Amino acid sequence: MYVCTFGEDETSERRVVYTDNNEDSILLMKDVQEDLFRRRKAKVESAIGIRHVIDLIASERKLIVGHSCFLDIAQVYSKFIGPLPSSIKEFALAINRIFPHVVDTRHLMSASDAVQHLMRQKSKALSSAFSLLCPAFHSTAGEASIPAPVRIEVEADETTLSCFASGAKHEAGYDAFMTGCVFAQLCAHIGVKFEDFTPKENLEMNKKMKKYINLLPPSFNSGTVLDLRTGMERADACYKLRYPAAVHDNIVLIWGFQSGLSAKDMKGCICKVFGPASVTTVFSIDSTAVLIQFSKQESVNDFMDLKATLEKQDSAISLLHPLSTILEGGQTRAANYDTYRDICSSSVTKYFFADQANAVCSASDTELRGENVDAGDALGTNSVLDETAHTLVKHAEGTKHCSKKQDATDISCQDILDALQDGKTLFGKQTRRT
Repeated sequence: MYVCTFGEDETSERRVVYTDNNEDSILLMKDVQEDLFRRRKAKVESAIGIRHVIDLIASERKLIVGHSCFLDIAQVYSKFIGPLPSSIKEFALAINRIFPHVVDTRHLMSASDAVQHLMRQKSKALSSAFSLLCPAFHSTAGEASIPAPVRIEVEADETTLSCFASGAKHEAGYDAFMTGCVFAQLCAHIGVKFEDFTPKENLEMNKKMKKYINLLPPSFNSGTVLDLRTGMERADACYKLRYPAAVHDNIVLIWGFQSGLSAKDMKGCICKVFGPASVTTVFSIDSTAVLIQFSKQESVNDFMDLKATLEKQDSAISLLHPLSTILEGGQTRAANYDTYRDICSSSVTKYFFADQANAVCSASDTELRGENVDAGDALGTNSVLDETAHTLVKHAEGTKHCSKKQDATDISCQDILDALQDGKTLFGKQTRRT
């Protein structure tokens, strides 16, 4: 028989083996095939790396601790378990079968009144929670208003210890270190006493800890928790609303504006026109798109109408309008929240949201109300703006005691802005009448 085998250095060896009968031949071939299978299996196991860690965590059924870890767990599932389930309920139940004990420190922070009081004006981001709850490892130790109830010792040299003190968020392993430190302090705040634990006692079975396990906030401002044991989402009794609730009918999606325009700048431009309290929330999607939530639903229509009118005009007044900063470049587009949903659910994938939106939407159907305004309405609204501006410019000339021969160039920029502000008010009334 001709046999090919492999040595320890993976070099192949070709041999001719003589056997006495067919039975010996069969046994020999079986041994050779088993040896090849063992070698292939060993090569695969040596290549899968962190999958060994995931399998070990799942088999040990240990408590998994994360901070805002819903997406982290989804990432682990998709990379090491299988394709993500089609519904959030199926996903929750699948995770619970593999990792039966999961706790989220962001949810745990809401359980203690002392922690909520301490962080009432602070972000619940991991680095912020770490700086407040673990002052010994943070450069701003003196700013903490409560001492850390759990002492954490780190065995490290001077170089490593200085790294811990200065902070290195998002560095490999350091986020896990911060999460562990925050978790230890939060356990103490809810009454878990580590000194009373026996070597065989599991933290996930502790009575005070048990009620917070397997409850994950789906997002930072949802006000709900997902129960991994049932797959059901419910209101979080411990959650205190920090941001205004999302009202989808009051939201406008804006994309394609000039680079360098921040969400804060955009809010300022809109508030100059609609009033300081007109915008409740500005959420930046990326550098090319934002979601603006107005305090009133009618402001959405007024904004879209005013945007369309300014884009049709080519005059000094439109160039000096506060919204001209947002419209500069001629590529700015806006739509309602339903369009935002359609863009997000599309199979098209682009790096920037503006590119994604332009790829999904066409010019004829993305504007919220552009297709509902006919030429006659557009001319009517334009005439209202022009007439208002003209009247107020005359008024400005009279109050300044200017002569009849005064040239239009003597009008100040503030006069034009005042005219535009009043023009916006009359314009809103005109559109509501129509």
